[in-house]
Amino acid sequence: MTAEALLPYTLTRLPQILQTIERLVTQETPSHDKSRLDVFADLLAGRLAEAGAAVEILPNAAGGNHVRARFAHGNTTEQPALVLCHYDTVWPVGSLATHPFRIQDGKAYGPGIFDMQTSLALVEYGLRAVRDLDMSLPRPLTVLITSDEEIGSGTSRALIEEEARQSAYVLVMESPLPGGVLKTERKGTGTFTVETIGRAAHAGVDPYKGINAIEEMAHQLLAIHALADRAAGTTLSVGTIEGGTATNVVPARAVAQVDTRVWTQAEADRLVQTMAALRPVLPGAEVRVSGGLNRPPLERKATAALFRRVQEIGRQLGMELAEGSTGGGSDGNFTGALGIPTLDGLGVPGDGAHADHEHILVDEIPGRVALLAALWQGL
Repeated sequence: MTAEALLPYTLTRLPQILQTIERLVTQETPSHDKSRLDVFADLLAGRLAEAGAAVEILPNAAGGNHVRARFAHGNTTEQPALVLCHYDTVWPVGSLATHPFRIQDGKAYGPGIFDMQTSLALVEYGLRAVRDLDMSLPRPLTVLITSDEEIGSGTSRALIEEEARQSAYVLVMESPLPGGVLKTERKGTGTFTVETIGRAAHAGVDPYKGINAIEEMAHQLLAIHALADRAAGTTLSVGTIEGGTATNVVPARAVAQVDTRVWTQAEADRLVQTMAALRPVLPGAEVRVSGGLNRPPLERKATAALFRRVQEIGRQLGMELAEGSTGGGSDGNFTGALGIPTLDGLGVPGDGAHADHEHILVDEIPGRVALLAALWQGL
């Protein structure tokens, strides 16, 4: 199969692909709504089965069900390729009333269309292309579509890692960077919870019998921000803080949430150790630290070789693919940290993930479907 045959196939099916995208976008799937998520999982399973895959619904009592599809069109003895998607979105039910699906000036809009419902259509039509064009694949495919990526992948991480360990490489169908740039680096992300414990007292009658937990927290926050390293790209940001009960009471407790992002595992290890080593400044106060990095960094050592091969295949389709990095995490962070060759950002170019102007570029859809099918054949 050559690029000359693959691109015409995807171009002629653009109207069908757009209809599929509209159907997916107009089925709202907020991360915490199990009933809606499960209905959507069934919809996906049916569509992937129609495309020729053997599909399983993976029950998930703690959230939406996950979907796993196996597809073989050629060699079945090699390690499979793993394609990672998620179908949950950050958009609450009712968002379609204010953000309806629409196509305007070459852009298709809708809640979750860029992150990442369109990618689900890419995978489906990539499978259809392989089947319809009788493309022989060098290895089978596993498509894993999860329901909780937007809330940290708590119920799917073990499943993702299990599949990745059995796979030759991983393609992550998250949205690309501006200009269609693929993602070869992602920061590791996480949240630390810092709690300071003091002692309550009347602020007017017995102020010196108290230990001010908010004052202790102020000392701790200065120490925490000092751990950042701008040159290394390590950031710590206190996003929320609360403490105290009344203005006339010396506060006995304060709590802060600290967003943390790092480019390397070495920096992640440093922060975990130094955060755990925080000690109180005020006599009698306590400091308690919990949480940490919930996604390891996706480092370029896990992506560079695979990106170069993908870039070569892209050129056969007339695409000059570029690479870039982002401070956000994805499920590809998990697979890259295992040492499995991983490449992210293979969705359709667009803009506005999680924002009012979220959209994709319609003319880019056929090329991205063709690229995906070509990668499956060429990797």
